[in-house]
Amino acid sequence: MERVVLGLGSNRQFLTGAAVLSPVEILKAACAKLDILLREAVFSSVYISRPMYVEDQCDFYNMVVRGFWKGTPEELLSETQAIEAELGRDRSREIRNGPRTLDIDIELFGNSALTSPDLVIPHPRLLERSFVLVPLLEILDKSADKSDVAVFKNAQENLPDQGVRYYGRIYGKDR
Repeated sequence: MERVVLGLGSNRQFLTGAAVLSPVEILKAACAKLDILLREAVFSSVYISRPMYVEDQCDFYNMVVRGFWKGTPEELLSETQAIEAELGRDRSREIRNGPRTLDIDIELFGNSALTSPDLVIPHPRLLERSFVLVPLLEILDKSADKSDVAVFKNAQENLPDQGVRYYGRIYGKDR
């Protein structure tokens, strides 16, 4: 079983039947699904951040989930993409790095390093994204490797201000 870290983000509503889910409601629904999928899942608070790469879009709501997964990275990718699709993501109709109902990135998968056409682990932009590092540092527990914590903290401290703001807790227990 491998310890995994997933980054979640949403900045678009999802129209489902008679209901309209806000980005925060989409993240909460994704957390409920991930709570079943992962063992011992821990959920960060939600943070609002300015968009990166494609700036002409609404702010994102971001968070991180840490837990344990017993399958392969590719199986986890398949499961997370199924959750994205269930919550309104249609990759064929979106602009890369543009607005989306839900994005779930595999940031870390144990100590694995993987490069394939569909998946790169660790996530190649992990250390340049405050919207991942801030919630990740929030939920790293005392059992985390101190050198990993130092790497993430140092990366965050050396990034320019990316406009990451605390929104609040939406899922799980307080740590």
